[in-house]
Amino acid sequence: MGKVIAIANQKGGVGKTTTAINLAASLAVLEFKVLLVDADPQANATSGVGFDVRNVKTSIYECVVDDIDPRNIILNTNTPGFDLIPSHIDLVGAEIEMLNMPNREKVLKQVIEKIRSDYDFILIDCSPSLGLITVNALTAADSVIIPVQCEYFALEGLGKLLNTIKIIQSRLNPELQIEGFLLTMFDSRLNLSNQVHDEVKKHFQEMVFDSLITRNIRLSEAPSYGLPVVSYDIGSKGAQSYLNLARELLQKNKMTKMDQKEIV
Repeated sequence: MGKVIAIANQKGGVGKTTTAINLAASLAVLEFKVLLVDADPQANATSGVGFDVRNVKTSIYECVVDDIDPRNIILNTNTPGFDLIPSHIDLVGAEIEMLNMPNREKVLKQVIEKIRSDYDFILIDCSPSLGLITVNALTAADSVIIPVQCEYFALEGLGKLLNTIKIIQSRLNPELQIEGFLLTMFDSRLNLSNQVHDEVKKHFQEMVFDSLITRNIRLSEAPSYGLPVVSYDIGSKGAQSYLNLARELLQKNKMTKMDQKEIV
């Protein structure tokens, strides 16, 4: 059974989609079978791995609202072992259409359970909100990665997210764990980045990933080419940051392959 990880933070611009794409691709490069579910109506994860959203005819929306079999809409990316369930702007209306559904908070979980055994990891890229789709993602997930931007007001809004996670744990998904807080857009030359790093470590201690996602031009450029950074420039700092995160995630979950070749 694959592990389902939501990547969530209702604050925008913290690196959720960048993390979803590049962690998925890094795990695939390390020879794990990975599915990325784009659960954000902006569909940036879909375009970020090379698909034109205008040409997407069926998406996660149809799975959630019309009960389409997810296997029928899975797309293969250019990275072997890395598949995608795309999103579409139609997903904006899904929350309204789901209001009268029985077990409306568990619709996405039912979709994912159909394909869970096909993958080692299923990552869900959440929208920057705490709406019904994000609640569905957290209900479907085994754990959640929370990206935190190394900038002023980094901890702003985290209390609301953590409260939502506690409510979901108590009412909908008692197995949900926090996989870790991930510091993104880190620049060791800036006092502010170091201050945010120290503050997050002080608050959340061992729940913070040791891996830091550094600011990197290649990481910013890669989505415009429809590629994860490990395909665009595997030697870049951005690629190495996400490969380190992938390895740390595997170690935390005791999933490191003994015969796995190190990628440097």
